[in-house]
Amino acid sequence: MIKVGEKLPSATLFEFIEVEGNGCSVGPNAFEVQKSTAGKTIALFALPGAFTPTCSAKHVPGFVAKAAEFTAVGVDEIWCVSVNDAFVMGAWGRDQHSGGKLRMMADGSAEFSKAVGLTLDLTARGLGLRSNRYSMLVKDGVVKTLNVEGPGEFKVSDADTLLAQAKSA
Repeated sequence: MIKVGEKLPSATLFEFIEVEGNGCSVGPNAFEVQKSTAGKTIALFALPGAFTPTCSAKHVPGFVAKAAEFTAVGVDEIWCVSVNDAFVMGAWGRDQHSGGKLRMMADGSAEFSKAVGLTLDLTARGLGLRSNRYSMLVKDGVVKTLNVEGPGEFKVSDADTLLAQAKSA
């Protein structure tokens, strides 16, 4: 598992973009994690799956509600990472009204989740390999804080916890 003080691994995440601009075409676009975090402060949270109960009712809404507060303390972007494809993440972002607040980053093949060592095997529940639930504050590609949830928990990866850490970082 990745540790505080380590650089994020080389991996590619995908984002469904509905409006062409800033060199991005409409549709799924690939983003190299190391390049996309360079020189930025990122509040990153990851979860097992789009449209799942805790993720949709608590995790994403907390970050949507606190987006302006994250910006006010110097966070450049908020990323929601899940082992889903970019189309699903785009649809979920629309459903969660996350536009302009969160980047819904798809880790369709669990490349990033495997590279940070934070996978969750939910094969027995019919969901396959997923991301564990966690949050981290990343500055210039380096992990500054890391909050990993225990199985079935939602206690430390929430927006309030990460926001408090961003305020003191």
